[in-house]
Amino acid sequence: MSGMQLDAKSANDIYKDGRFQACDWTFLGEDEALPAAGPVFVPLEVWRASADALRGRNAPTGVVVEAGEDIRALAADIAHVAAVAVRFPKFSDGRGYSTARILREELSFTGEIRAIGDVLIDQIALMRRCGFDAFAVTHVPTRASLEGNGVPDVVLHYQPVESAKEIPAGARPWMRRQA
Repeated sequence: MSGMQLDAKSANDIYKDGRFQACDWTFLGEDEALPAAGPVFVPLEVWRASADALRGRNAPTGVVVEAGEDIRALAADIAHVAAVAVRFPKFSDGRGYSTARILREELSFTGEIRAIGDVLIDQIALMRRCGFDAFAVTHVPTRASLEGNGVPDVVLHYQPVESAKEIPAGARPWMRRQA
């Protein structure tokens, strides 16, 4: 699928609040040294191993959650986390949606939840519904659609969400219409 993804320099922004914005966060790997300044994302395992040092950092620190990792491991430290980046290894992997809902509904996380990885236009409205509020979009057709038309509305939903105002739609009590 080469040609469908942006190069790293062009993709150094996020879609948030209805527009693309510059991103100054650095993503660190498991073995990379923590910089003295600037916002960083670290893998969940790095946070768990170095929580004391990361809590005392004088710059925003976020956590990257891979598909299948249990975000509840961060429950005791959630107040010290500025942002969570949830990786979607492929568009058909829906585990990240559950991660966002757990963050918002169970852990009462109010910081940024960013979708990273294979993020497509058809998913963004549903991701927002689960709690995502920022999107790292490298898929060229998705970026073009966001720049031209924004996020398409999805008004009927099969699953209720705690934070959304919803009313049952017609004869299908399991289908909800967003108010």
